[in-house]
Amino acid sequence: MTKEEKYTLAKWAMNHALENGAQEVSVNISNNQSSSVEVREEKIDKLEQALQSNLSIRLFVDNKYSSHSTSRLNKEDLARFIEEAIEGTKYLSEDEFRTLPKPELYYKGDGPDLGSLDKNFGSVDPEEKIQVAFAAEKEILGSNERIISVSSSYYDGLNERVMVTSNGFEGDTANSYFGIYTNVSVKGDGDARPEFGWGETAIKYNDLKKTGTGTTALKRALDKIGAKKIESGTMPMIVENRVVGRIFSPLMNALDGSAIQQKNSFLIDKLGEKVASEKLTLTDDPFIIGGRGSRLFDGEGIATKKRTVFEKGVLKRYYIDTYYGKKLEMEPNSGSTTNLVFETGDKDLDALIASVKRGIFVTGFNGGNSNGSTGDFSYGIEGFLVENGEIVKPVTEMNITGNMKTLWANIGEIGNDVRDDSSWRTPSILFNDVDFSGL
Repeated sequence: MTKEEKYTLAKWAMNHALENGAQEVSVNISNNQSSSVEVREEKIDKLEQALQSNLSIRLFVDNKYSSHSTSRLNKEDLARFIEEAIEGTKYLSEDEFRTLPKPELYYKGDGPDLGSLDKNFGSVDPEEKIQVAFAAEKEILGSNERIISVSSSYYDGLNERVMVTSNGFEGDTANSYFGIYTNVSVKGDGDARPEFGWGETAIKYNDLKKTGTGTTALKRALDKIGAKKIESGTMPMIVENRVVGRIFSPLMNALDGSAIQQKNSFLIDKLGEKVASEKLTLTDDPFIIGGRGSRLFDGEGIATKKRTVFEKGVLKRYYIDTYYGKKLEMEPNSGSTTNLVFETGDKDLDALIASVKRGIFVTGFNGGNSNGSTGDFSYGIEGFLVENGEIVKPVTEMNITGNMKTLWANIGEIGNDVRDDSSWRTPSILFNDVDFSGL
C-alpha cells in the first residue's frame, strides 16, 4: 500500500466513524517489514521474514473513549469493525479528560528530513544478509579452546505509518534499522559458563559496521572468567555507557505525566527545583539528523520541540500528553522522549577508570528494581574491581542499594563516550559513594 493509499483509507475510516456517532477520531495506518537470520555452528538456525499492515483507531464518543486495532483493511470489514467499536464504546464510563490535542499544538508539515530511513531498504539481497551473519560467527569460531558456543544474527526492519485526526492533523513517518548481534559462551572456572553478547546497529545498511561483534563478544566473555564477590563497602561506581539506561530509566519514568498524576513518582512537585547533581544537564532534542529518536511529531500529532529536561541538576520539564495534561491542568508537551542528550565532561571511559583509587566498573545489571514512588532501588551488578586506576579482576553476584535522588546527586564525572546507536545517548558515568553488598 502506497503512502497516498494509506492516507485515502485513513480518511475514509475517520469519516465513517464520524458518520456513525463518534465526535472525534484519530486513525493510524502502518506497515512493517522485518527479516532476521540466526546462525549457529555454521548452519542456519532460524530464518524469519514478516510483513504486516495494521489500522488503529481512537474513538471519542459521548465523552467516552476507546482504541481499537485490526489487520483487516478492506472497506467492508473495516466499516463493520468501526461500527461495532463505536457501539461498544457507548457502554464505557464517561471520561471528561479524553479528547484530541488542541489543533494549534499539531505539527503543521514541511519539517526537515531527519535521516531516519534507508531509501534502498529493499535492495539488500537475502543471500547477503545470511553471509553477514555467517561472517560474524566465523570471526571467532574455533579461535579459542574455551569457546562452548557461538551464535550470530542479522536483522532489519522498516516501519511506515500515516496518521490523520478529525480536528485537522495529517502526518506520516518512516524509519528503518539494520543490526548484527553475536553471543558467545565460554568455559569458566568450575561449572561457570560466562557469556556475552555484542551488537552493532545502523539506520542505513551501508553504515552498518559488519565486523567486530564476534571479537568483542568473545573478549567480553573471557574477561568474565573467575568473577566473584568481593567485600561489601561504599565506593565509587563507574557505569558503562551501554548499561547506564538501567539506572537512568527510573529517573525518566518519574517525569511521566501518568506517574505524576497517580502519585507514583519521587519527583512530584519538583519543577524548578535542584533534584540532581549540577553536573546533570540533559536536553531532549528531536531534530538530530540520523538520531534514533528523531521525529517531527509524537504519537498524538503534537509537534516536537527541543527542550531542556535538567539544567545543572534543576528539573525543567515533565512529559505530559493531552490526557494527563487535562488531569494535571498542565499544557501538553508530548508524553514521550525523543533523543536524550547529556552534557558531557572531558574524560573518556579509560580516563574515568584511571581517576578511581578503589571502586567498581559496572558492565551489567542482573535483576533488581526501583520503587517509583520513593526512588529506593536494589540491583544486582557485574563488572570489575578497579584499584589505583586499573582494572584488577572481575566481580559478580553483588548488589547496589540506595535512592535514585541520592545516586543522581552524587555524580562524580560524566564521560564523553556517548552512545549514538540509541535514542538515549548515554555516556559512561562515575557516581560517588555507592553502597555495594557482597561478602
